[in-house]
Amino acid sequence: YTIYYNFIMDSINLPKGWEEKQSSSHPGKYYYINKRTGKSQWEIPLQDDDEIYDNAINEVQALHILKKHNQSRRPASWRNPNITQTKNESIEQIKIIRKQLIDELNNNGIDNMIKLFKRIASVESDCSSASRGGDLGTFSRGQMQKSFEDATFSLQVNGLSDLVDSDSG
Repeated sequence: YTIYYNFIMDSINLPKGWEEKQSSSHPGKYYYINKRTGKSQWEIPLQDDDEIYDNAINEVQALHILKKHNQSRRPASWRNPNITQTKNESIEQIKIIRKQLIDELNNNGIDNMIKLFKRIASVESDCSSASRGGDLGTFSRGQMQKSFEDATFSLQVNGLSDLVDSDSG
């Protein structure tokens, strides 16, 4: 969605995090720079940089594949009531799965990669979401472990994260 605001201002009090600069290629015309991101725009910003950053994404939907290990918070799953594999073994398994997913994405596109992700999650994930192809549904900030939340909220749509370490696995 794009929302355009048109208004006239005599004096500009820029929101926090923004800076006004005069264009060198268009004398007399001003543009605005977000000091955090470096992004520039011709339109006058309406919100503080912190407000935009904090409120940009309120909810996400994610698929995931959880590989537990013997140091996980609860080293048991629907697949295995007593998980004995080491953290390093779990990491290696995730690396192999991630490579398969990247190869599928590069060779056959995002739709096929998502199908493969769901197939792998349904048999390899130690989370109960395996029954839904790893689909966790939608969730807001504060509902997941911090490392997982940070990873999911920072991804682009259809993005594939690197390995995420959490207390669960």
